[in-house]
Amino acid sequence: MAPSEPVSEAPAAPSAPLWRRALPFVLAIALVAWVVSRLDLRAFVDQLARVDYPAFLAFTTAFVLALLTADAFATTIVYRFAVARVSFREIWVLRGASYLASLLNHHVGQAFFTYFVSRSHGVALGRVAGATLLVYASWMGCLLGLAGVAWLVAGKPVAWLAIPLVAGVAYLVVIAVRPARLARIGPLAPLFEAGVGGHLVALLARLPHLAVLFLGTWLPFWFFSVRIPLAPALGLVPVVMVATTLPLTPQGFGTRDVLAAELFERFADGATHEQRLAAIAAATTCFGIAITVVEAVIGLWLMRRAVPHLRAAAPRAGRAARDDA
Repeated sequence: MAPSEPVSEAPAAPSAPLWRRALPFVLAIALVAWVVSRLDLRAFVDQLARVDYPAFLAFTTAFVLALLTADAFATTIVYRFAVARVSFREIWVLRGASYLASLLNHHVGQAFFTYFVSRSHGVALGRVAGATLLVYASWMGCLLGLAGVAWLVAGKPVAWLAIPLVAGVAYLVVIAVRPARLARIGPLAPLFEAGVGGHLVALLARLPHLAVLFLGTWLPFWFFSVRIPLAPALGLVPVVMVATTLPLTPQGFGTRDVLAAELFERFADGATHEQRLAAIAAATTCFGIAITVVEAVIGLWLMRRAVPHLRAAAPRAGRAARDDA
């Protein structure tokens, strides 16, 4: 178990200007408006009317719970090594509670989760942030692997795979060599302590999370007669997966819609370009709203369970930090 270090309260972040806080919402509205301007509104309404909403909502709820469970499983393995003897149940609750912050952006939710774990176990925030970097490294490894498989399935030149392969190998070489100047940087220490073997374990533990996210991004389109075969889905769906986590718009609204329209139109039912875009827009709009509502409900439910846990853990974390000092 990683040694406990005194944990400090999170520093008060300077308030961002109003225009900067509003920019993601303005961008999302602008992108959605642009998508709507290109489609057949009557076909869009018809698509919305034909959806089996109970089945769609049940699918979305099952997806979010499965995603939370797979994420908590992989994160628990990393945090047990790098932070403290966390339990799967604790990580599941805290990660779910962070979904409220994730409604703004995935990385904001990840930052809240990192702080929650630091506060709960009395471990320095930099140390927990390092464990979160290891989580990100395993996630990027999974995405690169999926992209490689998609490239091969699509019959693209194998030579292009050398670029991500060389980048990944170079990263692991640095991890294996452990340059002293880098290894002494607090947030980077867990990466070097994990070594190449620890990175591979973290990557394998992250594969179920990758599979759930892939299915949850791909299958909602089938409710709207946008049937994307598996082979092209392997190459196209990861683009949407990554783009929706970028800190551009809340919950990926707008970015998801624009990319899906460009990537998936040829798989949609419809006699005209506008009708096909309507089917895709119906899928992205309904899924974006449904996943936001489900994550908000789960986040509120688990936040009610997380706050008492954090209040109870704070005195114990403080005593543990003093004992180790």
